[in-house]
Amino acid sequence: MDLDVDRPALAVVAAGGVIGALARYAIGVAWPHTPATFPWATWSINVSGCFLIGVLYTLLARFRPGHRLTRPFLGTGVLGGYTTFSTAEVDVQRGVPAVAVVYLAATIVGALLAVWAGSALASVGEKRA
Repeated sequence: MDLDVDRPALAVVAAGGVIGALARYAIGVAWPHTPATFPWATWSINVSGCFLIGVLYTLLARFRPGHRLTRPFLGTGVLGGYTTFSTAEVDVQRGVPAVAVVYLAATIVGALLAVWAGSALASVGEKRA
């Protein structure tokens, strides 16, 4: 069975994912929380990852639009492995209801604002047509 697989892209996504996941794990271990407390590590990881995604994709579109493995390695791999919205969902489900609702709202708002801020920052100085 011959699947049409882009092996170089698969390899860079996997390598990047390992890097991102190890960074996320290290932050989670260094900054633990209980179900009764706000999960600052997971929130910080997701918001900072979203900020970096905004910066990365804006800069790649501007400076390296044709380099086919940069985006899969850094975006899908490193930042995809670093961010952890599935863990955020588990934190919401296991958390104390009042903390969980605040955390859920803070994650959604923080992530969206972070992507916007990262993209806006990366766009500073860009020539307008």
